[in-house]
Amino acid sequence: MSFSASNELTFPPRGLSLRWYDNFFTSDKWTAAMLTSLQVSLLTTAVATIVGTATGIGLVRARFWGKSLVNGFMLAPLIVPVVVIAIGMFFVFSSFHLTGSLPGLVLAQSVLAVPFVVVNVAVSARTVDRNLELAAQNLGANPWRTFRHVTLPLIAPGIVAGALFAFIASWDEVVVAIFLSSATVRTLPVLMWSEVRTKIDPTIAAVATMLMLVTTVSLLLILVLRLRATRPAT
Repeated sequence: MSFSASNELTFPPRGLSLRWYDNFFTSDKWTAAMLTSLQVSLLTTAVATIVGTATGIGLVRARFWGKSLVNGFMLAPLIVPVVVIAIGMFFVFSSFHLTGSLPGLVLAQSVLAVPFVVVNVAVSARTVDRNLELAAQNLGANPWRTFRHVTLPLIAPGIVAGALFAFIASWDEVVVAIFLSSATVRTLPVLMWSEVRTKIDPTIAAVATMLMLVTTVSLLLILVLRLRATRPAT
């Protein structure tokens, strides 16, 4: 339908055309929303990867009281209904004047994305042979050097997979974004929701196609990383 020559969403298309993709890339509101989505998704991925990697390793390696509570707290965004999280964030962020701002969107979506990184990194960290790290320390490497040269390369597939999941979670997220967006700062899914409520033309199909394409490519990359990580060494 995104390649339809018709002015309405019809299937099968009565003709083929690229006019709706041209309409997307020549529209200020659509391109602005796309750039905002890219900014939010990339920044969210960076924040979630750093926080999630540190948390995932800490939950696997460290021993402390309340570890299960911390684990449950970090994974809570995967369990609690998103609309409940969105309402709570709206009231909290309003107090700090973060609603309708880019930092507010990044912070909110990072909360939703961190669990994906924590799970992937924790799984990778559990597969690392501790003897390799101990050997590096016995040879004189300090903890940071051991992590950088031994641990990090071994858990890298889990970190990258978690980062890709975080990107997908942010790229497609709409519920929290609706609560925290403004007329000047809104992502593609939010603009799609707004447009669907007023009018429907094949531009929506073109945007949906591009969103699904980015998500599909990211999922394929995750699959490739997992296959490479599980492939036996030769």
